[in-house]
Amino acid sequence: MAANLRQVAERAGVSVRTVSNVVSGFPQVAPETRRRVQQVLDELGYRPNAAARHLRGGRSGMIALVIPEIASPYFGELAGHLADEAEKRGWTLLVQQTGGDARRERELLDGVRGQAVDGLVMSPWALSPADLRRRPDAAPLVLLGEQDADGLLDHVAIDNVAAARELTRHLIETGRTRIAAVGLQPHLLNGTAARRRDGYRQALAEAGLPHDPALEVPVDRLHRADGAAAMRVLLGAGIRVDAVFCFSDQLALGALHAATGHGLRVPADLAVAGFDDVEDGRYANPPLTTVAPDKVAIARVALELLAGRLCPDGDPEPARHIVAHHLEVRASTAQPA
Repeated sequence: MAANLRQVAERAGVSVRTVSNVVSGFPQVAPETRRRVQQVLDELGYRPNAAARHLRGGRSGMIALVIPEIASPYFGELAGHLADEAEKRGWTLLVQQTGGDARRERELLDGVRGQAVDGLVMSPWALSPADLRRRPDAAPLVLLGEQDADGLLDHVAIDNVAAARELTRHLIETGRTRIAAVGLQPHLLNGTAARRRDGYRQALAEAGLPHDPALEVPVDRLHRADGAAAMRVLLGAGIRVDAVFCFSDQLALGALHAATGHGLRVPADLAVAGFDDVEDGRYANPPLTTVAPDKVAIARVALELLAGRLCPDGDPEPARHIVAHHLEVRASTAQPA
């Protein structure tokens, strides 16, 4: 016969409420208590009745992930990590895509049609802080990326300025002085590209290299085709360039394809670097240097914040969490012989 909450509580020497909080994934449990309760749960083979638990709490047990593109390798990998974290908490993850369209983002911000979700994790591209502030009281929301609603909502991001500065410094240290930045998106409001541009410019200034506007190339989207097109623009205009910093790995893969098709050797003639550390970049020829955000931590922290909002014991102040990143140096930016 399966163990119940009371049996677990008696064995662990805690209250039934504490066991319930551990099972539900609420963060307001001391680490040692959580460890002890989890050990007893495992020993007794406790399996929560998710449907009954959600019914008692007036919840569906479903959370929504709202992202611009499901086909994006970065968002695809992140969705996988979020699904893993949701499963640990007994939640079901519902994934919705917006294409970066403001109307679609606004619609999903107000609720996922036909679905009762307990909370949302969202990466908005087209909404402004004012749009996010006007959101009516509804399910708890955690933002991903740079758009943070002026600190009024929980928010998880990496330090894009620092990451871009670090990558550009690396390119400079390999002897590159004509470094193009591919990925500006002035038509979007999320601010990510602008922060990566700022880090790029800071590294140039620190090294005493001039800022050349001709080396900053805007794109419509972050796809391979856009990176290839941007590389062809630089080459077609006769602009001297010895390195390309792309604001996504997809852009970098496209730029790499166009450069080698033009007869350039990477990295001997041109260094190519990206951002996101997606799997395809690790198997490119040559493998792609990139900024690697801690996607596992992004998923974990986002759902910890969501769980805190769903916890009946408190309503914490909105929090901004900066998650770690690191520079993954590979052959595409090796120093020329």
